[in-house]
Amino acid sequence: MANVPNRQRDYNEVAGSSIHRLAGLADGIFAVGMTLLVLGLAVPAMDTVKSEGDLLRQLGGLLPAVVTYFMSFLTLGIFWVAQQTQLGRLERANRNFTWIHLGFLLAVTLIPFSTLLLARFHWSRVALVEYWLNIFLLGALILVAAEYAARNRLFNQENQQTIMKAVRRRVYVAQSLYLLATLLCIVDTRLSIGLIVLIQLNYAIAPRVAFLHRL
Repeated sequence: MANVPNRQRDYNEVAGSSIHRLAGLADGIFAVGMTLLVLGLAVPAMDTVKSEGDLLRQLGGLLPAVVTYFMSFLTLGIFWVAQQTQLGRLERANRNFTWIHLGFLLAVTLIPFSTLLLARFHWSRVALVEYWLNIFLLGALILVAAEYAARNRLFNQENQQTIMKAVRRRVYVAQSLYLLATLLCIVDTRLSIGLIVLIQLNYAIAPRVAFLHRL
């Protein structure tokens, strides 16, 4: 009896399976996004500066832009770490998983816009909510990607349960904190921005404090 030939695989079964290419694209997009953030820090125009005092006042006016720049750099840094941690635990990838991450990267490219909007209208609840929605979208997509990877056995099976427990806790707690911070805009948007910065610093520094370190 003749040997039965191997089943021919469809394009969609082999497309988007390179973890390294996905990671390389992500690194490039994060690098560009982080660089674009600094464009929100405009150098004062020469015709508005006639003295040292004028320059100091102009630089003081940049404070909202500096704060949002710092906050967004932390945001991108935190989500870059989250993505590379997830990709580093994969045994393989597939087309659907790759497209979920492309959606995640789409949300990454929106951060410079959200940052500039909030820097210019730091008093606006609409600008703050738009910024929060950007963070929410990032968190939701990184969780969707992890859930998809778990259901389709893309992770190392020995560590999958531990990985998913950590990812879910991280996303649920972080997004709850961001929502709480955003709701403070009912009182004052500055309170919201300040709390978001503190939340970001906690996730970036990961202090060796029992409660905070586990968030």
